[in-house]
Amino acid sequence: MNDTIGNSTTVRTRIAPSPTGFLHLGTARTALYSWAYARHFGGQFVLRIEDTDVARSTQDSVQQILESMHWLGLTYDEGPIYQMQRLERYHAVVAQMIAAGTAYRCYCTPEELDAMREAQRARGEKTRYDGRWRPAPGKVLPPVPAGVQPVVRFANPEHGVVTWDDLVKGPISISNQEIDDLIILRPAPEGAPAGTLGVPTYNFAVVVDDWDMRITHVFRGDEHINNTPWQINIFRALGAPLPQFGHCPIILGDDGLKLSKRRGAVSVTAYQEAGYLPEAMLNYLARLGWSHGDTELFTVDQMVQWFDGTHLAKSPAQWDPAKLAWVNAHYIKQADDTRLAGLVQQQLASRGVQAADLDMLTRAATLFKDRCSTVVELADWTEMLFVPVAAGAEDLQTHVTDAVKPALRTLRDGLAEAPWDKAGIAAAMKAALAAHQLKMPQLAPAVRVLVCGRAQTPSVDAVLALFARETVLQRLQSV
Repeated sequence: MNDTIGNSTTVRTRIAPSPTGFLHLGTARTALYSWAYARHFGGQFVLRIEDTDVARSTQDSVQQILESMHWLGLTYDEGPIYQMQRLERYHAVVAQMIAAGTAYRCYCTPEELDAMREAQRARGEKTRYDGRWRPAPGKVLPPVPAGVQPVVRFANPEHGVVTWDDLVKGPISISNQEIDDLIILRPAPEGAPAGTLGVPTYNFAVVVDDWDMRITHVFRGDEHINNTPWQINIFRALGAPLPQFGHCPIILGDDGLKLSKRRGAVSVTAYQEAGYLPEAMLNYLARLGWSHGDTELFTVDQMVQWFDGTHLAKSPAQWDPAKLAWVNAHYIKQADDTRLAGLVQQQLASRGVQAADLDMLTRAATLFKDRCSTVVELADWTEMLFVPVAAGAEDLQTHVTDAVKPALRTLRDGLAEAPWDKAGIAAAMKAALAAHQLKMPQLAPAVRVLVCGRAQTPSVDAVLALFARETVLQRLQSV
């Protein structure tokens, strides 16, 4: 049965995170694939917020999701669309399904369901709903118990096989005898105001949403494979065209276990705070499950050009922090220095360091960025321009020796009068070296330790030129 949406239809993809926590890396990768696929084919990308888990959904999580999408640059054409604002639509579809005989009310209490499963386990059977409230020709249903709010169940086909050609994994088939009659609508929570509508379950709401929003292609994690047969059967019960499904393997942590919200995965925005660039995150996430030949580094525009839904990996990818740092270092080297200066300014502000001189920050970014894999590291280098430094006792003892101190005093006097640029500073240093018959490897580390708080930096004249003259003179005053 070929009832999928035709190739001539405009491509429409979506990302549908649940606001019960932060946008994690797996969802960000799915969002990237969905966005890139829509952009590749000139289609539309939809953001839907699946907030039917009322007890756990929060507005803070919604805000974090929106901020993550914005930071990554994954612009959506429609949305955000909230499921809890669509309850009347779900109820209307449920009513149609009950009238058509593809759904029914079930009055089982939790205690009855527990007893049912226990009896099945005792008989060595797979635990599943036994269909006691499912209507059938000639079947007499139990009397409706007083005071029990029913759920609504989908009348899943009892025979046959659900088959689809997965965009990632190829043909998949699951027997209908492996799945039971799914609950599609639960009653309003206890204590809810009178007239409150019941809440749809995930597998039902997602079908109605994808149908209404004309979604043609669904990329998601392969933990959803077991949900897909139910969803396909509901699509068919509604007479709705099927989207094409692509189930991407999970991302493993560096310990080889699944990377997840509950297992130490940090949010997308945490990587922003840690000094990663969005283009680096997109590049790295894309390669965790997709490839274009052996190309490791590529722009977002190149990915859109290449991402046609093929070359998606069938095996799990492993998160590699060192590889991400390498990718990020590449993009920092390529980044505009003024942009980096603004990001460093934000990093310093988060530390309580006011660094308003963007020209100084830009020049610092130019000098230090080749040594950095994150903006945080770039801020670490730059912070010394604005706050006092404290050299380590070992560095002071090793480099600021009695043999060097006279030359440092001569250099300080020379710097007080020298043109304040790299050439002027270099000339003052050469004069101090000549006056005291020293070599640069003797003087330069001492200057670095006193002015920068560290013995290793780029060319010392270039570094000193970043500082205000008064700061350098003050830090050399201690000798």
